Amino acid sequence: MTAPDHRTATDNMPRAMAWMILSGLSFALMGAAVKLSGDLPLAMKVFFRNLVTLGITSAVALNMRENPFSPTPHARILILRSLCGLAGVLLYFLALGKLNLADASLLNKTSPFFVTVFAVLVLKEPFDRMTVPALVAAFLGAMLVIKPTFDYELWPAVGGFFSGLFAGLAYTMVRSLKGRESPNRIIFTFSLISTVATLPFFITGAPRPTSGQWLALLGTGMFAAGGQYGLTFAYHHARASRISVFAYLHVLFALAVGFAIWGERPDTASILGGLLIIGAAAHMHFRGQRFAADRTPDRKGP
Repeated sequence: MTAPDHRTATDNMPRAMAWMILSGLSFALMGAAVKLSGDLPLAMKVFFRNLVTLGITSAVALNMRENPFSPTPHARILILRSLCGLAGVLLYFLALGKLNLADASLLNKTSPFFVTVFAVLVLKEPFDRMTVPALVAAFLGAMLVIKPTFDYELWPAVGGFFSGLFAGLAYTMVRSLKGRESPNRIIFTFSLISTVATLPFFITGAPRPTSGQWLALLGTGMFAAGGQYGLTFAYHHARASRISVFAYLHVLFALAVGFAIWGERPDTASILGGLLIIGAAAHMHFRGQRFAADRTPDRKGP
């Protein structure tokens, strides 16, 4: 596929950051909803995660009088983005089934690294070598927060690692569709393909949830939609390699939600990790502004 030239694209960092904050908070609340849903089958949780989002995107398309099934020259990218996203989710949940939550989360949080790499290789975005230490600092901060033990077998770990790879590739494709497909259509296609793919697993032997579990499943889908919209709009407003580090804000929101619901208190390592994450994000923001300014031609000449 041929990607558009993003080297001269204008970033709107305030909007991108706002959408990333909304995304991180939504995904943290989604995680809480999944935990509150109890012992329901994993396939059922994944199905409702996508089904609610599909309903929301369908309503938005109807309100905007947009036909998400209309022919498009970008159908292949939309499908590839959806399949990569679904693969990332499935591999992430596969890792969760075998590893503890901290280890699986850390492995999945390799996605910003892959976003940066794919943005340079696929989208031909300019590479700023100063983003590397910021990404490393954010990654180390996340490791301090979640404190992985790394006591797991090989293949579940490989699955968790590749969940980050597929997620990074999916987010990069979202950026490549800027100005070519609406954010709602991108999310609709992903939700539709994911719902259809998990439907057979939901139909076979699905238990009857309690009223509280139904509310948790609904919350899972609603917050997943908020997180997905936030990510999609964020990658539409700024270069993927510039905002990928803000994905680590999800870790901070997860700490806050855990404290609010279950009284979980961060320890010293978590606080230090959070400071590293915030510092790396701030560095990426201000460094990105200077990098973009240095590459902008001077138009004040004669």
